[in-house]
Amino acid sequence: MNTSLRPAVIAGNWKMNNTPSQAQALITQMLPLVKDASCQVVIGVPFVNLPLACQMCKGTNVKVAAQNCHWEEKGAFTGEISPQMLTELGVEYVILGHSERRTYFGETDESLNKRVLAALNAGLKVILCVGESLQQREANVTNEFVCMQVKLDLQNVSEEMLKNVIIAYEPIWAIGTGKTATAQQAQEVCKTIRACIASLYGKQAADGMTIQYGGSMNAGNAAELLSQEDIDGGLIGGASLKAPDFATIVAAAK
Repeated sequence: MNTSLRPAVIAGNWKMNNTPSQAQALITQMLPLVKDASCQVVIGVPFVNLPLACQMCKGTNVKVAAQNCHWEEKGAFTGEISPQMLTELGVEYVILGHSERRTYFGETDESLNKRVLAALNAGLKVILCVGESLQQREANVTNEFVCMQVKLDLQNVSEEMLKNVIIAYEPIWAIGTGKTATAQQAQEVCKTIRACIASLYGKQAADGMTIQYGGSMNAGNAAELLSQEDIDGGLIGGASLKAPDFATIVAAAK
């Protein structure tokens, strides 16, 4: 991390976990453990937990993220949620492009680009996920593939809008598998992402961008990963469901 240039951000992605009562218990346990964090702290909760999370986190140092949003403000899109619905609740962040959304629900870079633009135009901050499969890594096309995702997903995003974008590098082969990229592997790709942003927006914009690592970061490996120059935080899956583990990762981001 280089906190003199950009903020460190630790974000929990709860995925499809925790009923409202379970969410209340977890947030109650978590808030005092992270209240003195030297980094920014975000929790990405299921849609049904958003009103509760926003209410409980109001006035604290913890911000709330949704796990997706649609690109339209309203309309005949059964089951979808608009950016405007999120902002009215008090949600500040939205996670977009997670590999599970791309893999299981057919989200494409084209549709994701529309979601990114809609979220930013509505005033949300975007955590944009990119990452390669095991096949792509073994074919040695990781850097080219990830940079292509960045370019496609950020089409028509201005330099000013980019200030509200965080990129999370999450190698698909390390999501929920227990496998983790080595600190050196994660650093290499995060450095590539920063170089890609520099080619699109210039060095100053790239230096100011927070880039997270999101592949099975946990309490045991967080410090080593976060010690890398171009890793500015984490998008945390399973470890974010345990308040002590999440707090340990937050404490490592300093």
